Amino acid sequence: MSERKTFWESRREFLDKKIKLERYQKIGVLLLVIVLSGFAGWLWEFCLQEVSGGFQGLYIKGGNLSPWINIYAYGAVLIIGTTYRLRKNPWLVFLVSAVVCGVLEGLAGWLVYSIFDGARYWNYLNSWWGFGSINGFVCPVSVIAFGLAAVALIYWALPWCIHVARTMSKRAFLIMTISLFSAVMVDDVVNLILKSMDLPTAMNLYESWGWQYRSK
Repeated sequence: MSERKTFWESRREFLDKKIKLERYQKIGVLLLVIVLSGFAGWLWEFCLQEVSGGFQGLYIKGGNLSPWINIYAYGAVLIIGTTYRLRKNPWLVFLVSAVVCGVLEGLAGWLVYSIFDGARYWNYLNSWWGFGSINGFVCPVSVIAFGLAAVALIYWALPWCIHVARTMSKRAFLIMTISLFSAVMVDDVVNLILKSMDLPTAMNLYESWGWQYRSK
């Protein structure tokens, strides 16, 4: 069994840069972050759609059967990669993450728009919070939100994942993290393949249940 630590002890060691993890723990923590951040992104999108839609039914974002959106997971990995060594300074974490995620969102939106003949998976031009947006792909409010989310990730979510890795047995931790990661990856890949073949996807299933899908 891994060394027992309280969450606060694990968090303090992490922030003081005294944390030491085995290789399997590092891999498992990364997989857990990917799963949780994709779910957090889905929940954020769901709440935004409910509010902007006036609570007129259930809305779905993303393209998977599971409540998980991949760009939020990619963003979380990017945040950790660019701010991990800056974690003793919350303001630097916020600023760097805001810039990095803003660039990621803007670039991703532009690429989708360019490659898929004007398709948009989001469009801030149609949102009340989209003032100052750049072609509807990225806006100041989204950049600030990403910076705040990064602070929550680095100072709370990541230490929690590390705490879980240190308190669970190696076998249990790897089974949990690999299973969760594999489930969302299979879901993501299968739906991408179905969409590319013009076959029914998870979105079609949700719509058959009465959920509304909004891509903009």
